[in-house]
Amino acid sequence: MSLRFRLNLLITLLSMAFILVVGSILVTDTRVSIRERVEAASRVTVQLLDTVIISSTLNPEMGPTHVVLQGFLASLGYVRSSHITLYDYQGYELYSSPESTFKSDVSPPQWFVKLVQPKVERVERRIRYGTLVVESSAAGSIREAWAGFNQLMWVGLGFFVILNTLVYILLSHSLKPIGRILGAINRIEQGDLTTRLPTFPLPEFDTIGHSLNRMAESLTAERLLEENRQLTHLIQKHIEDERRSLARELHDELGQYVTAIKTFAVGIANKAKANSTGTGMTEIASSAQVIVSAANQIYDGMHNIVRQLRPGSLDNLGLAETLKDLVSSYQVQHPALNIQLYLSENLQSGNLQSLGETISINLYRIVQESLNNALKYAQATSIEIRLIKVSDGELQLSIKDNGIGMDVDAVDQSRHFGLLGMRERVQALHGTFVIESAPSQGTSIFINVPGNEVPSIEVLGNNISRNIEN
Repeated sequence: MSLRFRLNLLITLLSMAFILVVGSILVTDTRVSIRERVEAASRVTVQLLDTVIISSTLNPEMGPTHVVLQGFLASLGYVRSSHITLYDYQGYELYSSPESTFKSDVSPPQWFVKLVQPKVERVERRIRYGTLVVESSAAGSIREAWAGFNQLMWVGLGFFVILNTLVYILLSHSLKPIGRILGAINRIEQGDLTTRLPTFPLPEFDTIGHSLNRMAESLTAERLLEENRQLTHLIQKHIEDERRSLARELHDELGQYVTAIKTFAVGIANKAKANSTGTGMTEIASSAQVIVSAANQIYDGMHNIVRQLRPGSLDNLGLAETLKDLVSSYQVQHPALNIQLYLSENLQSGNLQSLGETISINLYRIVQESLNNALKYAQATSIEIRLIKVSDGELQLSIKDNGIGMDVDAVDQSRHFGLLGMRERVQALHGTFVIESAPSQGTSIFINVPGNEVPSIEVLGNNISRNIEN
C-alpha cells in the first residue's frame, strides 16, 4: 500500500467522519427544533379551542358546544402541527381537520422520519354533547426539515468529492519525488554510487535529497578508501614476497660464493703455513687470513640483511618464536634497554602458527617498526610488548615505552611514515589502531586485529579490478 493511497484513504475517512459528525449535529438540532415547534403549535391550538369552548359554555344561546366547535373548526380549516378530531356524544366523528399540504411534494425517507419525529402528544376535552381530541402532527415540519437537510447533503457530497479530488491531485504532485528517491536508494543498494538526486521544490524532500547525495558521496569515498587499503595490502604482500625471494637468493647464491671464497682463502693460508720457508709465504698466509676474516664479516652482514628482509624463524617456528628472537636481538644490540615481551598462554602453545602468513608478518613488522621508533625518536629505556588472543579469536597487541612522548593532536601522523605504515597494515587487516601519548609520558600503541586470515592476493586483486570497472 503506497503512501499516497494511505494519505488519500486517511483524508477520505476524516472527511466522512466530519460529514457524519456534522450530519449528526444537524439531525439532533432538527429533532429538537421540530419538537419545540410542534409543542408550541399544539399549546396554541389547545388554548384557542379552550377559548371557544368556554365562550360556548358561557353563551348557551350560541347552541350546543359541539355544534359551535364544528362550525368553528370548519371555518378554521388546516391547522399546522396539529390534527383535530370532533366526536358527538355517541362517538361518531363530526369533524377531522385536513392533512397538512405544506411541502407536499417532498417525501422524506423513513430513516429520517424516525430520527427527527417527536413523540405524539394527545389532548382530549369533554364538551357538551361530544369530545374534542387534539393530536400533535410533525409531518409538515419533517418535510420542511428534509428539504433543507437534503440540500445540505448534496452540498456536503459535492464538497467531499471536490476535496478528495483536489487532495488526490495535490498528493500526486507533491509525493512524486518519493518514487525518484526510492529508485535512487535501490540503485545505491545495488552498488551504483554515482546516483545523485536533483533539487526538489519542497524543502523536506530537498533535504532528503541532499542527505542521500552526501551519503552516496561518503560511500564513494569509503569505497575508494577500501580500494586503497586493499591496494596497500597488495603492495605490502608483494614487498614481503620480494623480500623473501631476495633473502633466499642472498642466502643461497651469495652465501655459497662467500663460503667458497673463505674455503679457498683457508686452503691458501694452510698451504702457505706448510711451506713457510720465506717472507713471501708469510705474507701470503697473512693476506689469506685477512680474506677469511673479510669473508666472515660479509657472511655475518649478509645474515643480518637476510634477517631484516625475512626472518627465517617466521616460516619455520611461527610468530611467537620470531618475536622472542627479535626481542633478544634488540636486547643484545642495546644492553641498556629493558624489553619485556608477554604472550598469552593460548599463544605460548604454538597457536600463533595457525594465524596465517599475512597476519603473522604484519604483526611482526609492526613490532619491529615500534622498536625502531622507540630507539630512534622516543629515547626510551623500557619497552613492554603484549600480545593476547581473546576467546573470540581477536588479537590484541599493545606496545608501550617510557620515552619522551609527543602531543598526538599536534602531530601530523600522515607525515610520520612509521606510524602511517603501521596504521595502514592494521587497516588492511580490518583492525583498529589507537595511539596514546603525551610529552614526557611515553607512548602507547593499542592494536586489535580479527583472528582470521585476510583474503589472498588473487582475491584482493580481483576485488580492486571489479571496483575499478564499476
